[in-house]
Amino acid sequence: MIRAFLKEYRFFYSQYIILLGLYWLVFYLYHLQMKYFLTANLIALIILGLNSLWKYYQFREKIKILQEFIYVNELDTLSLPSDKAYRSLILKLKEAEAAQLLQQIKQQKNIESLIKMWSHQMKLPLSALSLMVQTQSTDVKEYQQQVFRLEKYLNNLLSYLKFKQHHDDFRFQIVSVREIISSIVKESRYLCIAKELSVTIQGNCQLKTDKKWLRFALMQLIDNAIKYSTKGGNITITLNDKSIIISDNGIGILSEDLPRLFDEGFTGFNGHEHQKATGLGLYMTKEILDQLNLDIKVNSLIGEGTQVIISPLTR
Repeated sequence: MIRAFLKEYRFFYSQYIILLGLYWLVFYLYHLQMKYFLTANLIALIILGLNSLWKYYQFREKIKILQEFIYVNELDTLSLPSDKAYRSLILKLKEAEAAQLLQQIKQQKNIESLIKMWSHQMKLPLSALSLMVQTQSTDVKEYQQQVFRLEKYLNNLLSYLKFKQHHDDFRFQIVSVREIISSIVKESRYLCIAKELSVTIQGNCQLKTDKKWLRFALMQLIDNAIKYSTKGGNITITLNDKSIIISDNGIGILSEDLPRLFDEGFTGFNGHEHQKATGLGLYMTKEILDQLNLDIKVNSLIGEGTQVIISPLTR
C-alpha cells in the first residue's frame, strides 16, 4: 500500500525535493547561515509529514472503497473533485452493469418460459403419434400432420434462438412473393386438408428482401390463419405491388388484444383459449418485418375473421 501511495504522489515528492535543492543552492551561493535553512526545512518536513499521513489515510480509504465497493453510499466519503469524478464514473458503470444484468435475467426468463411452453407444444403431436402407434392407426395423413407440427415447432425454436443472436443475418435480393407463399401453402397442405380449408392466392409481386426471413414471417402469419380458421373456412392471400394481404374468416381477435399482438410472449385470448401458443411467432414476425423495412397491420372482428396487411414502409 505504501509503495502504491508513493507511486501515486511521486511527482509531488519529486517537486518537494527539487525545491529543497534549490533553496539549499540559494543559501550556499549567498553564504547564508545554514541554521536558518535547517530550521525552515525542519518545519517544512513536519508539515509535509502530517500532510503525508493525512494523504496516505485518504488514499488508503479510497483504494479500500474502490477495491471492496459494494454499496453506493460508501462513495460519499470520496469528497475531492477528482474523487467525485471517480464516483460519478463508478455509479454510471454500476447502473450500466445493473441494466445489463436485468436484461440478461429477463432474456434468461424468456428463454426458460419459451422452452417450457415449447415442451408443452411438442407433447401434443408426440402424444398423438404415441396413441396412433398404440392403436396401430393406418391414417397416413394424420401421421403426416403430426410430424409436420413437430418439424414446425422445432424450426420455430431454432429460428427464434438464431434470430435473438444474429439480428444482421440478412441477404437482400429480388424475390417472388407468390413463389414463397405457394411453397408455404404446399408445406402446410396436411393441416389445410385436415380442416378442409380453401386457400386462394391472387396476383403476384416482387420485393427486394431477404427470402429466408420473409418466408419465416409469412409462414407464421399463414400458420396463424390456418390455426384459427374454422373447419371448412377460406383463406385468401392477395398480392400486388403495394401490399401482401392475408385474409381468413376464422374466429377473429379481440379488439383489446390487437395493440399487444406483437409483444414478446403475449398470447391473448385465442392463444389461451384455443391453442398452446408461445406468443413468439408474431413477435418475431414484427421484428423481422421491421428489419426488412416492411410494415404490418392487423384488422379483425370476433366471429368474422382477420386481415393482415404487409406493405413497404414509406420513408
